[in-house]
Amino acid sequence: MAPPIQEEEAQGLETKHWPTEIRYESAEKTLHVAFDSGEAFAYPAEFLRVESPSAEVQGHGPGQKTTLGGRKHVGIMEIEPVGNYAVRIKFDDLHDTGIYSWQYLYRIGRDQEEIWARYLEELERQGLSREPRRQ
Repeated sequence: MAPPIQEEEAQGLETKHWPTEIRYESAEKTLHVAFDSGEAFAYPAEFLRVESPSAEVQGHGPGQKTTLGGRKHVGIMEIEPVGNYAVRIKFDDLHDTGIYSWQYLYRIGRDQEEIWARYLEELERQGLSREPRRQ
């Protein structure tokens, strides 16, 4: 199991991997990021939304992470640079407070399969669905 992301790493203060390409495919709802290491990752918008580094999702300390359901169809409206260390992603569910450092994106890309499996297990444990609630 991957160790928890340290706060400094999540904030990009220890950036070791720099993006060489960032591209969003709106039809696929997938963000593609290539890094200078030669590695490239495809991040579904839903994955980025439920793993947002924002306090809304991650909480303010260890063990406070919120499991979000109902985000299966979320898309990205805008990606804006934050200094030279991150991007802010604005989702079409109006969430826009997560700042995704290069190191955070690299880490969740590298560990995406494991992170996603834990997310699906947690959804099931909490009786939540990826599908949005019907109104």
